[in-house]
Amino acid sequence: MPTIAVVAAGAMGSAVGHRLTQAGCTVLTNLDGRSEATRRRTEDAGMKDASLSQIASEADYLLSILPPSNAVSFAELFLRESAGVQRTSHSGSLPLIFVDCNAVNPVTAKQIAGLFADSAMKVVDAGIIGGPPKGEYNPTFYASAEEEDVLERFGSLAQYGLKISLLKGGVGDASALKMSYAGMTKGTTALFTIMILAAEASSPATAEALRNELAASQPEFLDRIKRAVPGMMPKAYRWVGEMEEIAGFIGGDEGETYNGIAKIYERVEKNNGGEIEILKRFVGN
Repeated sequence: MPTIAVVAAGAMGSAVGHRLTQAGCTVLTNLDGRSEATRRRTEDAGMKDASLSQIASEADYLLSILPPSNAVSFAELFLRESAGVQRTSHSGSLPLIFVDCNAVNPVTAKQIAGLFADSAMKVVDAGIIGGPPKGEYNPTFYASAEEEDVLERFGSLAQYGLKISLLKGGVGDASALKMSYAGMTKGTTALFTIMILAAEASSPATAEALRNELAASQPEFLDRIKRAVPGMMPKAYRWVGEMEEIAGFIGGDEGETYNGIAKIYERVEKNNGGEIEILKRFVGN
């Protein structure tokens, strides 16, 4: 059974880790500087705390699942901590595979892969589409790599409970898919949010009339708002960096649209104007 490191044990990481431990895998994580809530999630998931150097020695795979703004700095840190470490993994002579599962654009994905160019480790570019695993549900790990055998090795983790779809391209292809998909789904959620807040800023009566009109003429929009907006609010802080990555993916004046969307998610995160309460009231929570 493989040893798999998952960093970090947030909502997604701990759920992925739990899926793997349920299949009998040893799952490591690093809890340096992490909160008590994260430590409880780790324990509940059956994951084990380990130093980064221990992970570099023992793990067959490392899944980096972080806010996109931390993706590059973590890769750099892991490279430093793994320098000179002797491999003791069950996979013998096979190198550790570093799987960047973060919502970064293809340029950032290639930058991360380039960091490992002079190391023995291999890199897989992956994008997770969907929410944390729960019950019978699994998100899809879309993955691409420069070397087909490395990609196939990562794909073998499907036998341990992960849903994996391999893209036969190079590093950057999976990240491009993630950017495109998130740009649509989280982009439309942002548009709903912007107009709800603008209507409320005009007057509460305007916001109420907007909701009533949507119910009458665009019920599918209102249903989508009721599903998407509540789920966005606790995660808005993570989506700021993701929207900035999408802006870089698109580039030009069109990309600036997503820098603006990043600002609306930052506004929800800060909640200085009572945005969360306004949104909750609109969706009926």
